[in-house]
Amino acid sequence: MSRFPLSHTLPFFLYLLFIGLAQLLDSSQESGQIWLLRLDLRWLYAVKVTLVGALLWHFRHRYSELKSMSALTLQHSLLVLAVGILVFVLWVNLDFSWATLGGDAAGYDPRSATQAINWSLALPRFLGAVLIVPLMEELFWRSFIMRWIDLEDFMDKKPAQISLRALLITSAVFGFGHHLWFAGIVAGLAYGWLYIRTTNLWAPILAHGITNGLLGVWILYTGNWQFW
Repeated sequence: MSRFPLSHTLPFFLYLLFIGLAQLLDSSQESGQIWLLRLDLRWLYAVKVTLVGALLWHFRHRYSELKSMSALTLQHSLLVLAVGILVFVLWVNLDFSWATLGGDAAGYDPRSATQAINWSLALPRFLGAVLIVPLMEELFWRSFIMRWIDLEDFMDKKPAQISLRALLITSAVFGFGHHLWFAGIVAGLAYGWLYIRTTNLWAPILAHGITNGLLGVWILYTGNWQFW
């Protein structure tokens, strides 16, 4: 296997590319540089997760670490649930001013002009965060990067043998990839520890999905769009 396999890296970098594209279009619209282009840029999220999901499906046969979902024991399943819930609780309570990047975030607001939730925007955002993002990020951060730091031929590195150094570095970089960087570091440590503890990548994927699912429900209920 390639030391930098497209299967683990391309979906993640495509996701980043769309984030950059959205920021570029948004700044261009605000400055009037694209005066004919008045797109609702919120639709880019649905396009982004659809394309990333298609890539994950295309590479599905290369994810050998995903063939053992049934191997999760009852104890490990309870750990997954506990970690997913704990990270959610911490995430919404670690939004201190010093623990954020770039000041206040507008977030993803799926409401229409009447302030009612536009479900054609909200549903793709929710499903993408629950189904696509955890799979994409855990394949990249935990399965690839965290093991690659220890061993370039990362698939030969057993999860239980991942070093503390790899866990800390990966969690730090993962954290600073989020607006709530401190909460991101905590989440990275939790998901990384879960992968090492269970040796099954489905554990952090499912925990990550639980966190994002609870977060999405909470955001839609409370209107705290800045967390999206």
